[in-house]
Amino acid sequence: MISRLITALCIIGVPLVSLEAQTALTHDQREAREIFQQLIEINTSYKGGSTSPAARAIAARFLAAGFPAGDVRVIGPAGDKDSSVIVRMQGASKTKKPILLIAHIDVVEALRSDWSLEPYKLTERDGFFYGRGTSDVKGGAATLAAALLRMKRNGETPDRTLILGLTAGEEGGGGYNAMEWLVKNHRDLIDAEFALNVDSGDPLIKNGKPLLRALQTSEKLYQSFALETTDKGGHSSLPGTENAIARLADALVRVTRFRFPVQLTETTRAYFDRAAALETGQTAADMRAISRNPADSGSSARLSISPFYNAQLRTTCIPTIIEGGHAPNAIPQRARAVVNCRIIPGEAPAAVLAVLVKVVGDDSVRVSPIDDGAVAAAPSPLTPEIMAPLEKVTRQFWPGLPVIPQMETGATDGARLRAARIPTYGVSGILLDIDDIRAHGRDERIMVRSFYDGVEYTYRLVREFAGTRR
Repeated sequence: MISRLITALCIIGVPLVSLEAQTALTHDQREAREIFQQLIEINTSYKGGSTSPAARAIAARFLAAGFPAGDVRVIGPAGDKDSSVIVRMQGASKTKKPILLIAHIDVVEALRSDWSLEPYKLTERDGFFYGRGTSDVKGGAATLAAALLRMKRNGETPDRTLILGLTAGEEGGGGYNAMEWLVKNHRDLIDAEFALNVDSGDPLIKNGKPLLRALQTSEKLYQSFALETTDKGGHSSLPGTENAIARLADALVRVTRFRFPVQLTETTRAYFDRAAALETGQTAADMRAISRNPADSGSSARLSISPFYNAQLRTTCIPTIIEGGHAPNAIPQRARAVVNCRIIPGEAPAAVLAVLVKVVGDDSVRVSPIDDGAVAAAPSPLTPEIMAPLEKVTRQFWPGLPVIPQMETGATDGARLRAARIPTYGVSGILLDIDDIRAHGRDERIMVRSFYDGVEYTYRLVREFAGTRR
């Protein structure tokens, strides 16, 4: 089936742009690449850079394209530090609420000493685009900006108003999250019936072949807990039976070995049911079985061997930081660890805390929540209004590729919008290799071909959702 997909892609004329074909780029592809390069080459990490120059650069492009000044806003709470850009493309309908299109333009810091090439420079090599933010998520931001600019250039008017929000602070470290700030202080600028988020819901390739078109409708709640124990201490030459580090270590072993019960949501149940068609043998059978009966212990045990499937099945908690002791020749007076949990939507952090206290089973180890700014939000519903346009464009672009609902195990700004009752759907258009995900890592990259595919796919998808007409 996959081989027929590749053939079909060629037949319908989907742009599969090779490195050698760069000189033959269309105007739309060149513009998207220029936006992409501009974003990559502005350092938007919190420590070493700022999103404000990137926000102003995007704003300038829209103003030059003829968007009214009142519809292009560079805005933020901290003066010229870490601003966002909000662009409004007015629609014909006076009754339908807008559609919000989002991506963040801040990135995780990248050190030149860690990379084999310059991280804040767009480098095209061997069929890949390299640079910090290529996959997370400046490539996606470029596809959204390019789609609206192309619609404007073509004289297209959306039925629904489109709002583009390229924001700051999603990666953390800056003291505020722009999406949260906008919701609280400028809701009118981003208020919408629903949002499309290119920071999740990636279409995936495996072994060079298209695998699935993910649709992210929910994400786990990010919440950390501190485990801490203390002791009177003393000279290391006179040890007793108690030791703060040893007690903490025992507690961490118990937490690490514990598995929360399986808890499926509408999204994860649909995921396992539909993804079973992409697997074979026992794995396919286990996926179908668990989607019908989450209490099937045999199926859950076998699926849980995979970290990815395990994270879809249940809440997870793992130690991520440990510290303790004050001198090499002293009995430790204190030991502390951070346990990071990713909680299934609908499960309360207080309930997870109670489970951890029970698992630790030691009153001398205090377990307490850390304020991580976690945002609890219900999953976005799988409605025909969302599924029909997405499946239509996917059939046109990637015939036969299944659309599969997905729960994000990480975190995006979608949670803040869902919490504000704006349903949000992850729908990136850039195919990622399931075995080569480099977001936040060394030599981050995406395939050149996938970027140009994403430019075209995102344009078609936005037009379909917006009901565009000339």
